[in-house]
Amino acid sequence: MRLIGAASIVFVLAMAHAISGFAPAMQTELKGSSSGHDGEQTLRDGRAIFRFDTFGDEQLWTDVLRMHEAVATVNPATALAVGLKVDVDALPTPVIAALQAGQVDLTNPAVTVELLRLNAVVGVKGTVSDTGQLTKVGITCALCHSSVDDSFAPGIGKRLDGWANTDLNVGAIVALSPALDEATKAEFRTWGPGKYDPRHHAFDGTNIVPLNNPSLPIVIPSIYGLKGVGFETFTADGPISYWNSYVGVGQMGGHGNFSDPRIGLHIAQTPDLVTPKLPALLAYQLSLRAPKAPKGSFDQAAASRGKRLFRNEAGCATCHQSPNYTDVLSGPNATVPFLHDPAEVGMDPGYAARTATGKYRTTPLRGLLQHPPYFHDGSAPDLLAVVNHYDKHFGLNLTAAQKADLVEFLKSL
Repeated sequence: MRLIGAASIVFVLAMAHAISGFAPAMQTELKGSSSGHDGEQTLRDGRAIFRFDTFGDEQLWTDVLRMHEAVATVNPATALAVGLKVDVDALPTPVIAALQAGQVDLTNPAVTVELLRLNAVVGVKGTVSDTGQLTKVGITCALCHSSVDDSFAPGIGKRLDGWANTDLNVGAIVALSPALDEATKAEFRTWGPGKYDPRHHAFDGTNIVPLNNPSLPIVIPSIYGLKGVGFETFTADGPISYWNSYVGVGQMGGHGNFSDPRIGLHIAQTPDLVTPKLPALLAYQLSLRAPKAPKGSFDQAAASRGKRLFRNEAGCATCHQSPNYTDVLSGPNATVPFLHDPAEVGMDPGYAARTATGKYRTTPLRGLLQHPPYFHDGSAPDLLAVVNHYDKHFGLNLTAAQKADLVEFLKSL
């Protein structure tokens, strides 16, 4: 363990003193994750699973990728720079005071380890020995699909479950692994913040299995506002629990079972630590409401004009049907998604071709303002770029004023 600098000793000692008070509460929350006697309890269980359950994926992140070795050398400033978030509610009062007083050395990797000991790094779960050594590391659903409100400092605040972590540079983080070859690391580094390629590889419990090359990363999606949508992914490969299983087992590296003959992927591990938790996880995800547009974030008069355009002249409502602004459930069978060929909507077919459906779902629009860039590949940096894409693709011939009104309406959703 590195020596702790004088500037951070108050912080680390305060953390160590607080650990005994924090750990039992965390363990209690996790113990409830396998039970569920009513709706409220199920939501609590689902939240605990979403935030803190690794499904045993330390078998990938620790045993194979050896990420605990890399993370132990990363200081908090670097961790924040690659998009990792800190849950301020997990920090005891003395630690918060030390941060406010500037008594924390954010260039000291030992501070990162202590944050992990407190379970304060959103979506990352570390096991720290009594001597301060990081011995294991795993990840949870919250790593990609939670953020913080920056209420304490940039990257430090209260959790925002369901919000895409658009700052998270997964590729840069994974490229720190001492177990990967340089070519693979270089490929991962091309992903950039807020993107991940779920069709590049899978983990079968023992080996990292190649799926597709070259890598085609997509935008990490927000997962709020999904109640009533039915299918959460860009290509609607299956309902929410299908995707949770695919990611939990094959991408996060959880110890469980997943099988889909459509993509030729079959993973079987005993015991299955993923499947029994899917119902509670689903219930919690469906409880996450899309955020309302902040007051003053859009022009109300322009949004009203844009709403009329959306429904009429622009024809957006043909596919983006209210109340969820998608037509994915508009087919004759609610268990079969209604989808669009890439050419129909002017999207690149490359990513879709690697999925189980080969097509794209009409994206729900609630909370759009909070998660640029747009489209599955992030090719639209802002909402005006989205409007321009469809204006050109469908030959709408909208005026600049009409485009501006449409943008204001989209911001209001």
